[in-house]
Amino acid sequence: MADSPRPAPVSFSEFDAVTTPQWQERIARDLKGKDPASLTWQTPDGFPLQPFYHQEALQKLGGAPTPQVRPGQHWRNVPTYSVPALERGRNAIERAAEALERGADGAHFVLGHAEGFDIDQLHQRLPLTDTYVAYTVRSGAGRLMQRLADLDIAPRGFLVADPVTRHAPDMAHQLDEVRAAIDLSKNWPEFRALGLDVAYYGNRGATATQQIAFALSTAATYLSELPTPELALNEVAAAMHLHVAIGPNYFFEIAKLRALRRVWATLLHAYNLPAEATQQLTIFASTATWSQTTLDPHTNLLRTTTEAMSAVLGGADAVSVGAFDCLFHAPNEFAERLARNLPVLLREEAYLDRVQDPAAGSYYLETLTDQLAQEAWALFQKIEAAGGLPAATGLVMQELHASAQAQFRRIANGEQVVVGTNKFQNPNEKFDYNPKRLLRSREFDSTRATYPTEVLRLATALHFERREKKKKRAAMVLLGAHTNQIILESFLQTLPETERTELHRAHPEGTLSVLFSSAEEATLMYATPEQFGRLSRAISRVPIDEPNFIPPALLTADLATMQEAVHVFGFKEFTVQGYSTEDVLARLQGKK
Repeated sequence: MADSPRPAPVSFSEFDAVTTPQWQERIARDLKGKDPASLTWQTPDGFPLQPFYHQEALQKLGGAPTPQVRPGQHWRNVPTYSVPALERGRNAIERAAEALERGADGAHFVLGHAEGFDIDQLHQRLPLTDTYVAYTVRSGAGRLMQRLADLDIAPRGFLVADPVTRHAPDMAHQLDEVRAAIDLSKNWPEFRALGLDVAYYGNRGATATQQIAFALSTAATYLSELPTPELALNEVAAAMHLHVAIGPNYFFEIAKLRALRRVWATLLHAYNLPAEATQQLTIFASTATWSQTTLDPHTNLLRTTTEAMSAVLGGADAVSVGAFDCLFHAPNEFAERLARNLPVLLREEAYLDRVQDPAAGSYYLETLTDQLAQEAWALFQKIEAAGGLPAATGLVMQELHASAQAQFRRIANGEQVVVGTNKFQNPNEKFDYNPKRLLRSREFDSTRATYPTEVLRLATALHFERREKKKKRAAMVLLGAHTNQIILESFLQTLPETERTELHRAHPEGTLSVLFSSAEEATLMYATPEQFGRLSRAISRVPIDEPNFIPPALLTADLATMQEAVHVFGFKEFTVQGYSTEDVLARLQGKK
């Protein structure tokens, strides 16, 4: 309007301009003679980060990159609900319907078995023409899509089946199902039928570089294998959608999503697809299970806050925040309300939906985005040179295993801090769950970063409780592969620096770590997977040749039986020079 006030130019004329050399001189002075290069950080992704970024950084990139824009105007708050294989999902549907009345913008269902999911109730409670509903399935994707098509509507949301990432055994049949799903969704403009499960890697310890590269390799496989005379390449590209896990490394996660969009454009260009196709990419970001903890679990609320902020600021189209207690509690209204309200606060009170690509122009984030994009593209080319996916699955899993093990070691030696777990622990923590039941549960997520540390704390808590109550029974707790080295490194951190000695692990490669606990003592031991399998069959009274038996993480028996089994099956004790196992466990449990 003519009478509207014109904005005044922003100016700080009272401040003198500061050049890069002047900033560097000030940094050197503040460091009091220490070399600024000593502050350079070597990232887990293999490249260094500088302590100071300046305007010349953008010049090295050829000028400030063009800001990235999400396809949708606003990002959505989409909670996730798991539906076990033998359930129809009615309870989850009701919880989702209630959430939509209280701030949610959609629902994401992880289906153990898509065939039994109650689509009729879903459509009745969450009208699919108006509600953003997503599905992640392990099997039955084709039938699920057909049931949606039978409703004769145009649903909104996405489907994640992704047989390439999940190493489906019958790949030819699975690809046919994906083609059918894309064909059924051609007339659904707001539905993406080809979701890539990038979160699979993020929740198993992959670095940001690896997650981007693995996503590109998966996408390249679909772009190469799915097109047919009836299904055009551009239709395959238009159906693609990414589900990404977001960890607590705040700036890295922002840059990861921005780098994903950047290299996505490069990938589509390699397939001669128009630049506009890049604008169609949608990203669903969920807070990572990899970073969740069972120790001091309320810290998970802080982790999911930074993760959700990274997702939004990185340009995600939809965000799902996990419940802080999902590792050890059944779904409950309190935890789900906190998780649902977190994105609401970010949108309604922090106004994080008002700006597109807020990281654009940042010297640091633009440089980091470019570095991640370059490193990921190089790894992608390495995978393609090895035959691409699924032929290079072995290489991908090898890379994934190495990065996860490296993170386990960093947590064990204190280099990577997990608040409440390996630093600033609560030695008097009282669990509001049953550690014994949790260790017995097959639902307990053992693929997380803190699992080796947690399972030791939980097992030793059971030991001290058993000793206090003078229980006559004994327990054998499976701590995991290679955990003795992690135990050793964690233990060394409890000693004064002058008392630390270089101690080497006392067990061979490829063995499992276990804790033998009775009322009188606790002993760390190791055994081969075959030895532990035979012992667990004997204790569980399962035939030695039973093929479907999966050894549990917690075995209990009377003391004499357990002692004899340990001796018969050849378990070896792990010792730390100068300290008894009881001393080691007491220190790690905060009892000394």
